Amino acid sequence: MSTHAALPSRRHDIDALRVLAFGLLILYHVAMFYVADWGWHVKSAYLSETLQLPMMLVNQWRMPLIFLLSGVAISFVVGKYRRGELAWRRISRLLLPLAFGMAVVIPPQAYYQALANGAIEPGYGQFLWRYFSFQGWPPGAFDGSDIGITWNHLWYLPYLLAYTLVLIALLPLLRGPGARLVTRARSLRGIWLIVLPTLPLMLYGLTLFPLFGGVSHNFYSDGYAHALYFSFFFYGFVLGKDPGIWAEIARLRWVTLVLGVISFVSFMGINAILPDSPSPAQSALQLVVIYLNRWIWLLLVLGWAHHALNRPFRWLPQANRAVYPWYVLHQSITVVVGYELGRLSLGPVIEPTLVLGLTVLGCALGYALIARVRWLQPLFGVDAVPTAPDRDGRDASSAREALPAG
Repeated sequence: MSTHAALPSRRHDIDALRVLAFGLLILYHVAMFYVADWGWHVKSAYLSETLQLPMMLVNQWRMPLIFLLSGVAISFVVGKYRRGELAWRRISRLLLPLAFGMAVVIPPQAYYQALANGAIEPGYGQFLWRYFSFQGWPPGAFDGSDIGITWNHLWYLPYLLAYTLVLIALLPLLRGPGARLVTRARSLRGIWLIVLPTLPLMLYGLTLFPLFGGVSHNFYSDGYAHALYFSFFFYGFVLGKDPGIWAEIARLRWVTLVLGVISFVSFMGINAILPDSPSPAQSALQLVVIYLNRWIWLLLVLGWAHHALNRPFRWLPQANRAVYPWYVLHQSITVVVGYELGRLSLGPVIEPTLVLGLTVLGCALGYALIARVRWLQPLFGVDAVPTAPDRDGRDASSAREALPAG
């Protein structure tokens, strides 16, 4: 039995970190409109190479963090429901917003991308008619045009659903023969906690990346991404509610802060000096640096969050409830606003300021409407009735139920 005091069932740090992680996602997608040499749905005329460094820093761990938090969140609910009931709750909570998003929220992104690429003539109504009739599109009209319809940034929802269903299917194994392995994983301390979880990731980079390439968001051919993201999701589930390993992650926060700086400098350095045709030894070194950097930064973020954010914030219950709608809405607002403002030649300061501001305003107004219209709420993954307050009088919609991180 662990000598650490049990963690409270309410995990404020996970709630807060999830809100911050999706906030970072929104900021990242706004920056994608402006970062030079990085492809995106629509690009501004005002591109910046300076953005590449901070974007590269967070690019390595932002989605692994979200999947890891999703795994932590599901660990809080697996004991509350039968497996079939839990599976149905996840299906209904994820598929309905995905379907609604693909039908209503996502098409403007595809329209403006096709417009920017010169693949179609202006006219949103005509575009929608063609979009929903699954007719062919000119090559490269928009992301997913080869299929005829796209989920764009909502790709996270089907991936999360698939991983959740796989985990639910594995629960008897994890509670039986695999229980000892889970216990041993939770007992990792010090250097072993830093090094051992990276070994499967390196194996994927060595074997799956050459076969499938990087993350494509094409569900049926994204083998490398599935292995990578499911692993982080599973790592989060293993971390779960175990107080000992969370105490260790927090204890290591200064170590991971120093190692995070070193690993990121090494990551950027090796990418800069590596020749176009690296030797096997150079490729192996690059592999080690990439995945160590990724995992160290995840430990860094988790450790500092557990240390600094595991307390009730007044803003947290409402922010938790708003995360899912903001996630669904944000990128379409960014693309539409960015494209339209780009036509006004406002300059490299006013334009990005307005794009960010209007994205945030659009999400806030959208959520305000969703919170007041009951039939909209399930379409954006929001509980129609907020969870009752806990014994301390605070809203209890913790990471145990909040989605899309769980």
